[in-house]
Amino acid sequence: MRPPESDERRRPVMVALSSVRFGMKNEDVRTVQKALIARGRKIPDGATGLFGEQTRAAYRAEQIAQGFTGSDADGVPGCTSLTALGRHAGFTVDCTGAAPAAGNGGISLSQVTYHDPDDDSGEAAMRRYAKKACELTGMDPRFGVPALTTITRRESVHNHPRFRVNVSDANARGRLAPDGHPQNCSRGATQCVPATFAAYHQAGTATTPYDVVADMCATINYVRDRYDVNRSGSNFAARVQQADPDRPARGY
Repeated sequence: MRPPESDERRRPVMVALSSVRFGMKNEDVRTVQKALIARGRKIPDGATGLFGEQTRAAYRAEQIAQGFTGSDADGVPGCTSLTALGRHAGFTVDCTGAAPAAGNGGISLSQVTYHDPDDDSGEAAMRRYAKKACELTGMDPRFGVPALTTITRRESVHNHPRFRVNVSDANARGRLAPDGHPQNCSRGATQCVPATFAAYHQAGTATTPYDVVADMCATINYVRDRYDVNRSGSNFAARVQQADPDRPARGY
């Protein structure tokens, strides 16, 4: 006769919504990743416990499968979608005390605003903003400042008002945002697509990609995840051609 299972083994798994946010690494994220993979959502690196871009894409696929559309399918876990996923995977969700996404970095696409504060233009201003962005993200300004100013020169002529939004590239689609342009247009000094800006938003910064510091912070977080730029930024220009003044311009 088998002995009864311990209370620990019988205890249902509970996932805290506040622990499943972009940039976090913990066991709750790992539980969600395993559930997504079991549901056929692709996370190439597997259940690492780190909520990065792969997990965001997989979660967005799950949201779409659950019937969410538009900005509601943004790859940011909410109580409703995570609870539904938990029913499939056998875990419950604690939605109480869930911190806003912005408090943990990433925000939902619906939280992105489109007000242009008319920040300064020009190389000197970009260097000043880049230094602040490096301070907020922990990047060494010796590497981050020249890389970011190279990007802003190529993407927006250092935040020139005429080039703060790109209405002609492949991203220029979607419903009109409050600034009068299609939602998916690249915006800001470094030309962030709103969905990318939301996913890589830096806690404590503005929620509009037109804010240069917020835009640069999101870019730093993005290149760290997408291009394996290290924390100091010493390989920023090597990893991201658009940030390297010694190589031809190339979208990133």
